[in-house]
Amino acid sequence: MSVERIKELLALMAKNELVELELEEGEFRVKLVKSRPPAAAVAAAPVAMVAHHAGSGPAAAAPAGAAPAKSAAPARREGMKEITSPIVGTFYRAPKPDADPFVDVGSRVEPDTTVCIIEAMKVMNEVKAEIKGVIREILIENGQPVEYGQPIFVVEPDQA
Repeated sequence: MSVERIKELLALMAKNELVELELEEGEFRVKLVKSRPPAAAVAAAPVAMVAHHAGSGPAAAAPAGAAPAKSAAPARREGMKEITSPIVGTFYRAPKPDADPFVDVGSRVEPDTTVCIIEAMKVMNEVKAEIKGVIREILIENGQPVEYGQPIFVVEPDQA
């Protein structure tokens, strides 16, 4: 499969607002998965590409950066926004194992409210809400790994 063909597929994804596209042509198979951008980002979302030659063994798995389709679905609800992971690491809801979580479903947040910690290379990175509203869903379990750009909270923003 040529680079030009892959570019055509990427344009098709953008035009039709597709999040995932899988195509098999002859002996080649390609799966394109578009991750969701952070809420404050203006740049285009990164696209992960996995190409697989049919004769080389089992089918390729989804790229590590691909969030499960289930976690992206809640933000599709009208008016909801996502708080996404700014880095790859381990998600923690509280500052210490025996402490109360930073936020729960129904918690009101301000842009500077700490909503969780992402641990990366033994460094605890506080994640701020960066939006004013109410937490409607927590998409990741405490102690689970997260990828860059992966949705972690669904927020109903306050109406301006």
